[in-house]
Amino acid sequence: MLTEKLEQLKALFAEMGQALIAYSGGVDSTLVAKIAYDVLGDRALAVTAVSPSLLPEELEDAKIQAATIGIAHKIVQTHEMDNPNYTSNPVNRCYFCKSELHDTLKPLALEMGYPYVVDGVNADDLHDYRPGIQAAKERGARSPLAEVGVTKLEVRQLSHQLGLPWWEKPAQPCLSSRFPYGEEITIAKLQRVGRAEIYLRKLGWQNLRVRSEGDTARIELPPEKIKDFVLTTDLQSIVTTFQDFGFIYVTLDLEGYRSGKLNQVLTPIQNSKYPAGS
Repeated sequence: MLTEKLEQLKALFAEMGQALIAYSGGVDSTLVAKIAYDVLGDRALAVTAVSPSLLPEELEDAKIQAATIGIAHKIVQTHEMDNPNYTSNPVNRCYFCKSELHDTLKPLALEMGYPYVVDGVNADDLHDYRPGIQAAKERGARSPLAEVGVTKLEVRQLSHQLGLPWWEKPAQPCLSSRFPYGEEITIAKLQRVGRAEIYLRKLGWQNLRVRSEGDTARIELPPEKIKDFVLTTDLQSIVTTFQDFGFIYVTLDLEGYRSGKLNQVLTPIQNSKYPAGS
């Protein structure tokens, strides 16, 4: 089944002939970039959009991974922070982010002779609350993984099968996802959260989130890691460091990290207005 899906992906890119990949450096878009390059060679281009919501370490990872694959890699700037519809952080914030992304990538693709812009949306994403998917569709972007029905688990399995060393890389959505809907997003807040997460990762905690609510930082770790964190970490040192970053209060979420947690506050009415996969 997995081999069949891989062949379908290859056939899809062969049919395209040329493709520009919206490449964040995450495991999904990196798999797309790998397969595109294997099929198309120099007729595939990976493009990473840089803005204050992207961790610097994620950009470095993207560069290294693209070089390892061999695919041509271009970096562009996006300016979603100039849009108050984005910075006001409504429930469909991602729609405005992806609108900015694809309004940047589509003209670039046409200018450089690439008839298709493709992204790393997978089949599971279609069942989550993803308003950015609609923005991409409206601008003609294609999602090969979703088209073929490749799930997140299969993304990792295929990445492992193809020898990609980062096949277990944790998901890393943009830093704006660390704020509750309705709280204004600023560059200073994004930088504060980014520094906090980098600090914890350097201490050895990889799969985590630092949620920001006003002046409070809420650390989320996998539930099975919480006890180790409390017993083995210098908690006072973390508090002091986070306060140096600009937080006043530092808390630990006892429920632990769970994908999609930000969306648990959405009402049924909001979910119907911006349905899963939109």
